Amino acid sequence: GLEWLETNGIGGFGSGTISGANSRRYHALLTAATLPPLGRFTTVNKCEETLLIEGTSFELSSNRYPGRIFPDGYRFLRSFGLDPFPVWEFNVNGHVLVKKIFMPYGENATVTRYILNTKTLSRSDKVFLEVRPLLSCVDYHHLQHEDPNFSGGFESRGDVVRMRPYANEPEIFFTHSPGVVRKTGYWYRNFEYAIEQERGFDCHEDLFQPFSLTFDMAKPASVVISTHETDHVNAAKLEAQEVKRRESIFMTPKPRNEFERQLILAADQFIVARGEGSTIIAGYPWFSDWGRDTMIALNGLTLAADRPDVARQILLEYSKHISQGMLPNRFPDQGADAEYNTVDATLWYFEAIRSYAEKTEDHQFVLDQLYPALVDIIAWHLRGTRYNIHVDTDGLVYAGEPGEQLTWMDAKVDGQVITPRTGKAVEIQALWYNALRIMEDLAGRSGDDMDVSKFRAMADLAKMSFNAVFWNEDGNCLFDVLENGTRDPAVRPNQILAVSLHYSMLDESMSRAVVEKVERELLTPYGLRTLSPHDPAYVSVYIGSPFKRDSSYHQGTVWPWLIGQFVDAYRRVFPENVERVIQIIGEFEKALCVAGVGQISEIFDGDPPHKPRGCPAQAWSVGEILRVLRNLP
Repeated sequence: GLEWLETNGIGGFGSGTISGANSRRYHALLTAATLPPLGRFTTVNKCEETLLIEGTSFELSSNRYPGRIFPDGYRFLRSFGLDPFPVWEFNVNGHVLVKKIFMPYGENATVTRYILNTKTLSRSDKVFLEVRPLLSCVDYHHLQHEDPNFSGGFESRGDVVRMRPYANEPEIFFTHSPGVVRKTGYWYRNFEYAIEQERGFDCHEDLFQPFSLTFDMAKPASVVISTHETDHVNAAKLEAQEVKRRESIFMTPKPRNEFERQLILAADQFIVARGEGSTIIAGYPWFSDWGRDTMIALNGLTLAADRPDVARQILLEYSKHISQGMLPNRFPDQGADAEYNTVDATLWYFEAIRSYAEKTEDHQFVLDQLYPALVDIIAWHLRGTRYNIHVDTDGLVYAGEPGEQLTWMDAKVDGQVITPRTGKAVEIQALWYNALRIMEDLAGRSGDDMDVSKFRAMADLAKMSFNAVFWNEDGNCLFDVLENGTRDPAVRPNQILAVSLHYSMLDESMSRAVVEKVERELLTPYGLRTLSPHDPAYVSVYIGSPFKRDSSYHQGTVWPWLIGQFVDAYRRVFPENVERVIQIIGEFEKALCVAGVGQISEIFDGDPPHKPRGCPAQAWSVGEILRVLRNLP
């Protein structure tokens, strides 16, 4: 249940469990980004490792098969830590072996180093390590099954082994320290992946084992797996370079404690290159870069970590992908055209820009490079754009059409939208009003008095209309969605944005009521529930088949990213109660050790014990918690 993650800054990654037994289809030593930051391709899933001491074999690996764990090398595991990347320590009959895994920045490569504590050796001891790679060589969403078309041949020259299992897929290189290469050529069949099984997916896989590498452990050994030929023989030097790079992340932010330090390291894993700029991977292991997630996470992952240059690159990069007044919802894995089925990603873009300008005071960049695009976005919303997104006569934003899910509550199964929220969603109005006030400010800075008046009038109209129709007197909170005279009274967290955003439409008493309602019915130690437990549609546990899980995705499931909005709203209403905020955020330190070690999961169950679910590493979970943590006194 505890997973490690390594990333390379271009969309590739490595991941697995601390025990060594892979539990997801996505667990692999090297998942390469062949079309950075996407086009991900799984190469080597893991390595079997055997320590040979005076001729006796000790298996360090662990695997789950149907009804059995074999081998059970986890018995020799004595410690695991992030220092700053995954480090294991095995103790075999008093012999201590340290294993380290890391990815060099900017390369589709994974380095594994093995160091035996020679102080435990006598002169007569002979200790060898045998390493046996296991390959799948498939798209990272897929599983491999024994395939006669898989070419297991390889070429070994000097300290490099190279092979290409499929003619139209990347070549794989194994650059290793001096050792003996021996041809094997076996299929290991029927690995069982526990989390895939729990999620209702195909959970069995076959992997090919082409050769073994045997090292004399009198000296450290290393294996560099990559999709390009490299001269990286000196793994110790690579390690030192990567440690130095990661330490450089702390040069400016100066973390105040270990919690902040780990969140800053976690934040770095989501920031990747896209074109000449940067973007944010929404989550590992299966998400690509999503516009909505990027804009929500941007403040915490970059500005709170004192990396405004990265924020600037991201904002500029996304300006190149605006189409018909909309930001992309996501970029598909195989480099196809971006998808634009979102109403809120575009509005979060305004808030991300505002946050950047506030942090850096780089208003000229915003006016010169981004402001014209923002003006165009407003114009498109006024005349109408995709999916019936348009500003209505009351100044509020309507969005949606049958079969489409446009807000962040976007679960869809077999064409069925679970939470369509068609009409005027509460958080969309909050974001729209916030965007209009931001535009009023920017227009003032540009010296355009006519636009100042225009944006001010639009914002005033939106505020008046919102307060006239969104207040739920019976619930003493806000309605969730309005459509054709119907008002949805479901108590959801979306209303917190009407209090939390920089510009709010609510007065003090309404704001206090919303915060108290959300705190009372939705707040948990790991974020906000997506639906009140008092609602008949509430689902307490996120588990089961894909349909069952997606049906509960926003029906009670807890989302950590929402805690950032709750804290902002809470501090606005109760500015004196800093200790309560510190307590709320402090709970998340436990989350670093319950699924993805050093990371924060995408979601948690609605009911205690709030088991982590979904992605074990989610960008906006980390970003929002880091943002509010860095803003605390």
